[in-house]
Amino acid sequence: MDAMIVSIPGEHIVDWDSFHDVFQQTLGFPSFYGRNMDAWIDCMTCVDDADDGMSAITVPIGAVLALQINDARGLRRRCPEQYDALLECSASVNYRRREKGLLPVVALILSGA
Repeated sequence: MDAMIVSIPGEHIVDWDSFHDVFQQTLGFPSFYGRNMDAWIDCMTCVDDADDGMSAITVPIGAVLALQINDARGLRRRCPEQYDALLECSASVNYRRREKGLLPVVALILSGA
């Protein structure tokens, strides 16, 4: 399985607003992105569909988008709620896809964890 690694500047996340800012800017979520975890899941679920328009970053079908979370230990200490949501919602993305018969599409690399 091929993977594309995208670096997420976890050190810039200090609250929910900055969490959504970082992901929207880094992954190119659309201007109508809802800035909540349901909207995050929706955008991430479609990262292998370039025509969907939910993310400027896309991977080929069958590939994985690996999110390298920089300063993961600091993120977990500073923002435990956002850190836990990131783990849980990444799993939810893959679970949702498996329910539809699709391959998982997101992985996390916790740098400095």
